[in-house]
Amino acid sequence: MDGSITKPEATQHLSGADWVAPDCHGENFYHLDKGFQALLKFYMAPDLHAHMAPHLERLGGLAGGKLDDLSRTADAHPPVLHARDRFGRDEDWIEYHPAYKEMERMAYEDFALNRMSHKPGAFDWPEKLGPLAKYAVQYLFVQSEFGLMCPISATDTSAYLVGKYAEPDVRARYYPRMTADKYADMVTGAQFMTEQSGGSDVGNIEVEARLEDGTWRIHGDKWFCSTTDGGLIMLLARPEGAEWGSRGLSLFAVPRTLEDGSRNAYKIMRLKPKLGSKSMASGEVSFHGAEAYLLGEQGKGLKHMLDMVNLSRLSHGVRAAAMMRRCLNETMMVARNRYTFGEKLINHPLMRRQIMKTMVPTEQALSSFMFTAHIMEKADAGDEEAARALRIVTPLIKGRMCRDNVKVATAAMEARGGNGYIEEWVNARLVRDAHLGVVWEGTSSIVALDVTKRAIPKAQAHEALGAQLHEAIEGADDIPGQYRGELSAMVDRAVRFADQVAAKPENESFSRQASNALYHVMSAVLLAREGAMMGEQSGDASRLLLSRLVMDHRLRPHDPMSLDDQAAEHAAATLLLDGETPSLEHAQAALTV
Repeated sequence: MDGSITKPEATQHLSGADWVAPDCHGENFYHLDKGFQALLKFYMAPDLHAHMAPHLERLGGLAGGKLDDLSRTADAHPPVLHARDRFGRDEDWIEYHPAYKEMERMAYEDFALNRMSHKPGAFDWPEKLGPLAKYAVQYLFVQSEFGLMCPISATDTSAYLVGKYAEPDVRARYYPRMTADKYADMVTGAQFMTEQSGGSDVGNIEVEARLEDGTWRIHGDKWFCSTTDGGLIMLLARPEGAEWGSRGLSLFAVPRTLEDGSRNAYKIMRLKPKLGSKSMASGEVSFHGAEAYLLGEQGKGLKHMLDMVNLSRLSHGVRAAAMMRRCLNETMMVARNRYTFGEKLINHPLMRRQIMKTMVPTEQALSSFMFTAHIMEKADAGDEEAARALRIVTPLIKGRMCRDNVKVATAAMEARGGNGYIEEWVNARLVRDAHLGVVWEGTSSIVALDVTKRAIPKAQAHEALGAQLHEAIEGADDIPGQYRGELSAMVDRAVRFADQVAAKPENESFSRQASNALYHVMSAVLLAREGAMMGEQSGDASRLLLSRLVMDHRLRPHDPMSLDDQAAEHAAATLLLDGETPSLEHAQAALTV
């Protein structure tokens, strides 16, 4: 023997840095996502899809390239608050890195995220673009940059409130600038609700609005101000003398700059040192008689503001879906390029199971947000049943998808190993950013209570959702008959359980279980319908297998010390991770394993 050491054949070409798995930088995120491409074709009108596809392809390339570079730079150089200008004037202003400003310009000017839902002409389309197009753009954008999506959403939804509730002169002054084509002409929106006295419990709000000589003026402190230096702030305040609780609140728009060009009477006290979304400025603001405009009816502020909150919750669901997609892509990049113990990581059975546990919630999220955007378009067109279903789906996806995002981001970090914990790689930022979704626009418990205490008893929205899901099952002929029956029965069971939880106050503690059940059964139905459709049209029935996994692991009883599911899991993993995409015939057969 000569004493030499021979590496396993599969790793003989590796040395030093060759062992380190790459990330997804440089990929086109639109090209990577076959499910997204297929669902766009399924839900979008053919002419709109043909028009939008090149724009989404371009954004997919930017998201994997220039936008990804800008996002990393902006995260490393967070905004800085300056209390005074160089003359000593209290012109508090926030300094952003040029990378952040360029991302803003791209979002608003190149990709129309402030205006596509408000006026014709975005992407040269002759009409307003609906939720499907808007959230498709958001989905690709967020796969690189999460923090900026809060200002983007705040501007979009603030414009909605101004367009719906502002007096004509206020609307004429701000709406055109909030929906401007050119970034340099824009006024951005902001949302200030939270105070030290009230986060989710907005009835405790103490900020006061006083009507002085015909002008509303705001007094008090806001504790968590998203988009702190926004040009027009949406704000809840209690008019002087109004009753305590949420019924005493009114909605106001507070401009940063007055008509004469001077600063309004409020001061940014500090910026929040947040765990994540570091590129975006969140802060604390103190109002000292700032001029404001009443929006809508006095005393109905919370009702009006919930229009914005519900739209923001859907946007948070889309953001969670986008980040999970980036996490899954990163995990697959590691699994296919990292060698351990002489094998590619993707060939190790335990790693394969962990990939599947990442893939299932990611694909659930994609199906769920695309369906939600679709029924929002139907609701906007006057479909009352779609509107009732939308009322419950929005909190469902916000609550579950944001929680799943935390697990998926953590799993992706673990898949990369020690490098995943290092800030030079994207995983650490994904983990930090993922946690924001579970607290912004209502914690998981708050949105679950919105389902069981409002959407169900006040609108019977669970029944409307159940009807939508039965319609989806009935319209998918290629779902095998026995599985079709199982899906239908599970829909009825989830709707019935939610009804039972909502019926009695003592059942409140099961609100999250009821919400989760509705979400999971919704996604199982959607995945099954999509898998049948895609299997017939393109030969890729992957989503039918994912539906089965949702049923097995999220809805059916499961013994953690049993190997009974091993054969089904192995069959699904083989079809989803190895070789060609599974045909409809193979997926249908796997459902019976």
